[in-house]
Amino acid sequence: MGMFDAINISSSALAAQRVRMDVIAQNIANANTTRTENGQPYRRKIVIFEERKQSFSDILNQKIGQAQASSYGGVRVKAILEDPSPFKKVYDPTHPDADQNGYVNYPNVDIVTEMVNMIEASRSYEANVTTLNITKSMITRTFEIGK
Repeated sequence: MGMFDAINISSSALAAQRVRMDVIAQNIANANTTRTENGQPYRRKIVIFEERKQSFSDILNQKIGQAQASSYGGVRVKAILEDPSPFKKVYDPTHPDADQNGYVNYPNVDIVTEMVNMIEASRSYEANVTTLNITKSMITRTFEIGK
């Protein structure tokens, strides 16, 4: 592992968790949105992560001998998907989006679940910041030894 691989891995995780927190915030903000531009209630979004592999140019440079082999991977956002779970039906015949039976479809967003996910993403973000700071400190001390 190269000296800066840990920094690159932590920074990829920070970027991925930031996207996750943005999507969770969007879910919370739209928890009561009964009509979007497509005429349906807002549908909860979920972030899917995957391991980030080396790029083609990295592998090519390794094969022709211009770069060292690196285990640098990290994480990236693979997709942001819509949750297919059913909408919540609430009886409210006075609501403008009520159907002929008086039921309104509300988004499939559960605030408690979203808050738990936000705390989890926030803790993961904090852990990666800590890792980044420790790595930076180790690199700084390594340079100080060489003085």
